[in-house]
Amino acid sequence: MTTLRDRTAEQAATPDHTGTSASGHYSTPGRYGTPVAPPEALRPWITEIDSIHSVDAPAVGQGDTGPITHVPDAATRLVFRVLPDGGTDVLAVGPRAKASYYEEKRLPMCLQLRFRPGAARPLLGMSVRELVGRAESLESLPGEAGRRLARGLAALGPAPDPEAVLARMAEMLPDGLTPRDRGERARDGLVRAAVEALSTAPGRDRPGTVTEVARQLAVSERQLRNLFADGVGLSPKHFARIDRVRHVLAGAPTEGNPRWAGLAHATGYYDQSHMTAEFHALFGVPPTAFVSGRLPAARPCGPGH
Repeated sequence: MTTLRDRTAEQAATPDHTGTSASGHYSTPGRYGTPVAPPEALRPWITEIDSIHSVDAPAVGQGDTGPITHVPDAATRLVFRVLPDGGTDVLAVGPRAKASYYEEKRLPMCLQLRFRPGAARPLLGMSVRELVGRAESLESLPGEAGRRLARGLAALGPAPDPEAVLARMAEMLPDGLTPRDRGERARDGLVRAAVEALSTAPGRDRPGTVTEVARQLAVSERQLRNLFADGVGLSPKHFARIDRVRHVLAGAPTEGNPRWAGLAHATGYYDQSHMTAEFHALFGVPPTAFVSGRLPAARPCGPGH
């Protein structure tokens, strides 16, 4: 069993090896810490548990709050929350095509699991493209496996211990995430291979282009785009843009002056101006402003944030 702990120190995370980067220093500021590895039973589908927090002091709803920055993220997430009134909910949160900035919402506990790209579709019972930029109750989605999981977690009662929540997920999730037939398994394998080929990686000059990856996998570019839309939610090109800019963010030091030209070269951009333009398009501000905290105005949190 993975030991869960209160996340009170924030540290920069490094990109994982599944085609998405870890949540990083800027995605969950404040009380959170480094990602926790999932239990062994969940590792074929879950890359990390990247938001676990308990608010002990000051009391929930009191004290200072600050803005929360959600960086662009190609992953779909499963989020279990204990709400201030003692109730719980389970959300499916789709990929974020761009950064968003919200006022902080204090919760007694929030446990967030990041799916490997393409892994969530069997649980949701729908194309991930329908969930991009949205957070929906898992029980409201068409997948019977997802609704069964939501009911199983609700049966734990109000304010359950995080260990009990994760144990129930490890018991129930694998069945809901395993592709049922040969066609689904083949599609899952293609998505996984395409994600790897389109991802920024150490020692690789640049990720493959959509044309190159389609040729490598012996599918048409149209098939590749459809696979990504259904399994990841984003186009292959947008996935690659997010993955690369998250590597820039993970490589930027939290203090001092980042060497942007070196980061641009290391992550496969043509030059620093190309990197800056891509960063601004996805974050709404240039990288120098972002790392120094000069962010767009925060919005109030909605029900799924």
